[in-house]
This record gives sequence, C-alpha cells and structure tokens, in this order.
Amino acid sequence: MSQTQTYRVSHLDALEAESVFIMREVVAELERPVLLFSGGKDSIVMLRLAEKAFAPARIPFPVMHIDTGHNFPEVLEYRDGRVAELGLQLLVASVPEALQAGLVREPADGSRNRIQTPVLLAAVEKYRFDALFGGARRDEEKARAKERVFSFRDDFGQWDPKNQRPELWGLYNGRHHQGESIRIFPLSNWTELDVWHYIAREGLSLPEIYYAHQREVVERDGMLYAVNEFFTPRADETPFTETVRYRTVGDASCTAAVRSDADTVQKVIDEVGATRITERGATRGDDRVSEAAMEDRKREGYF
Repeated sequence: MSQTQTYRVSHLDALEAESVFIMREVVAELERPVLLFSGGKDSIVMLRLAEKAFAPARIPFPVMHIDTGHNFPEVLEYRDGRVAELGLQLLVASVPEALQAGLVREPADGSRNRIQTPVLLAAVEKYRFDALFGGARRDEEKARAKERVFSFRDDFGQWDPKNQRPELWGLYNGRHHQGESIRIFPLSNWTELDVWHYIAREGLSLPEIYYAHQREVVERDGMLYAVNEFFTPRADETPFTETVRYRTVGDASCTAAVRSDADTVQKVIDEVGATRITERGATRGDDRVSEAAMEDRKREGYF
C-alpha cells in the first residue's frame, strides 16, 4: 500500500510565488511598467523577485530612482553597482533639477520627501509609464495597510482610498484610461521580518548602513539623526558617537537610525523579531507630522 506524500510550501516560497505572479501579471496586462529602485532593502528584494520572474530573460522594464539629492552615499553606490551588474536601464528623476526648473520649492524644514511627488508624477508623464512597482508593505504604516496590490491612480496621479478595486481570488484589474496609472505593490503581504529572512535565504548584499556601525548623531524627538551635510544640529543639540544601524533608508534629512549591535543578517533578524515598533514609526520623522501624514501624501500621488 503506497503512502501519500504531503507537499508543503514554505512561508517564504509562498510569498515569493505570489510576488512573481503579480509581476508577470503586470507585464502581461500593462504596456509600460517601471520598477522604483532606491537601493533600499525592499527595492533590492523586489529586483531579485523580478530576476526570478523573467529568468533566463532580462528584466523587461527599466528601474527609476526619485532622487531627492539628500542621499546616503553608501546607498547610491550600491544602487549604481547593482544596476550595472544586471545591465538595467536606470532613470533618475531629480528633485534638485526640479528645484532649479521651478517645478517645486524647497520646504522650510529642509526635508524633500513631500516634494518628491511632483517630480515622480512629471517622470510618469514624461515616460508614459502606466505601471509602477513599489516596495511598500502593509505592515509599515496604516495608510499602506488598506491599499490594494494594484493601486489605481487617476490622471492627476491621485489615490482615492474610498474607491479601490476588489482583488478577490488573486485576480487583479489593470484596466485604465490614457494618462491614468497603476501602482503595483508585490511585497504588500510581506513583513519586515519576511524581507530579512528572504535576504538571508537569497544571500543578497545590502548597503552597509543596514548593519551596525559607528556614526555621529544627535537625538531629536526621541530619534537619532546622523550629522551630515543635509542635517545640521540645532544650537541646543550636542552631537555624539553611537553604534547604530538604519532600518529604512530615504531622505537623509528626515531618516533616523536606531541603536543596534546587529552587524550580521542573523543578528538583524533576531532584533527585528523582538521589536514592537514598525520601521517607519521608529525612524521616519516625516511620518510624525500628523496622524494622517502618509495618507495625505499618498492622496497627492506619493508612493
């Protein structure tokens, strides 16, 4: 009498399969997709998934970075190296160039996160992209938690959270009119811990700032900001050296580090598994402007 063998798919394999399916659906349904690639861990994982989705062929779309000009040099170095390694087309939509052209104005607080949106929308219009892959996850922030995998944007690039399309049984609706676009989030159902487990399994390299290192910082509003050309301490703030790492990377003027001794992937996994504060909640000053800061930006066209 033969024994029935049970086939089990691991949690990471299931997440990977879902993300690969989403990417293939986008390429099948839409005409001009692009992957938003900043050199951050989520976009690095997304790029790896794109490799797997279309192997042995090349990734069939370009990557684009919305460059605030306030970048961590380690991240830019990684971005350029990874793009060259894969032979991809990199498009850079530059906030500094938009400032010079008068498309946007420098905010009084110095953070350029919010003025990325007009630059992104101008790039979408210029290159006629109808699908943009983003690395947002539902565990990051409550506005992202209620957004669909295929997130429809009108011809002004705006998102209406009360008018989202149903996504039953893994069926995605990419229909849109000219000028409209869809934001695609293949990592929606992943968590920060899933991302790090996947990085470990795939042996992916990351910018060095994701691991513990010593950096000159100041403490402001309970967060540790690196002292650099984009962030100047106030008169009542005294810089000090601390062992830190970054859980997320973005505009260097509003992205904080966390105290950490995690200098390996496994140590980071252990640390993330024990934390109870989301990475954006712990490190992004721009999300603390108001309770609805992220949703307000997304309504305007933000990632």
